[in-house]
Amino acid sequence: MAEDSSSERVLTAQHVVEYPYRRSVGPVLSRFFTALRDGRIEGVRCDDGRVIVPPAEYDPDTGRSTGDMVPVADAGVVTSWCWVAEPLEHHLLDRPFAFALIKLDGADTALLHLVDAYRPENMSTGMRVHATWSGERRGHITDIVCFAPEVAS
Repeated sequence: MAEDSSSERVLTAQHVVEYPYRRSVGPVLSRFFTALRDGRIEGVRCDDGRVIVPPAEYDPDTGRSTGDMVPVADAGVVTSWCWVAEPLEHHLLDRPFAFALIKLDGADTALLHLVDAYRPENMSTGMRVHATWSGERRGHITDIVCFAPEVAS
């Protein structure tokens, strides 16, 4: 005789999906991260003279290999942003902040990072920001703790 399906127990199990891996960054990103460790930001020059930050081994527009690494400033202009009113546990700041695309002086592309502006009223497209560096740098993007609004002089 068939058993009533409503009386069957449902089995459950906790399961975490993870994909742990190690990645080799190659010569271009290796130099970028080494520069961050040393408190500098470098980009890479393309055939047409544009400077890409963060650097890439290949020009995203043409697919050709990029050229020399070049220094750029650790300050620039916000090109776009969004406000994070309630940071999550994995965010680098424990208070409200902005994710922003920042076109550093000397670069032709924008870098995604955090801006510690305290309130959304302090953020605007076109505002100038500068890097706040970690006291203990290890060669990670987090060596730049965040960017901060520049104070007008």
